[in-house]
Amino acid sequence: LGSPEGAGSPLSRPPGVPAALLGSALLRRPAALGAAAARCAPARDSHGPARQGHGSSKAASLHWTGERAVSVLLLGLLPAAYLCPGPAVDYSLAAALTLHGHWGLGQVITDYVHGDVPNRVANVGLYVLSALTFAGLCHFNYHDVGICKAVAMLWSL
Repeated sequence: LGSPEGAGSPLSRPPGVPAALLGSALLRRPAALGAAAARCAPARDSHGPARQGHGSSKAASLHWTGERAVSVLLLGLLPAAYLCPGPAVDYSLAAALTLHGHWGLGQVITDYVHGDVPNRVANVGLYVLSALTFAGLCHFNYHDVGICKAVAMLWSL
């Protein structure tokens, strides 16, 4: 136990484990390496104050509540689409599905698109995609069988 050779001595290590693998110096990050990593990839403070244009905590809370409300609405619309299909349910599904998808893809953009210009381009693309999705679903509801009937037709295959 109190050997003068220290932790790297052959008497204190398990058989077959080289002394170099047990040194505590290997577990510490060299100062030069830490400084180089800090220069190459500066840490982002994700818990800092909200950046300009990103709203307040109250707005974020209301947005979260809205997301939950739309999710619960979708849970209610699914049985309604089966039990009483019709234009009201078709258009409600079109709106709720589009909004749900818009918010979900918006979170993907927030998480993975960085920089002002790429973020703006991605958000404009998201709004165009959401508008086209809603317009397409409304067109399908008006000029074709509608969402409820189409899903029922798919299930009957």
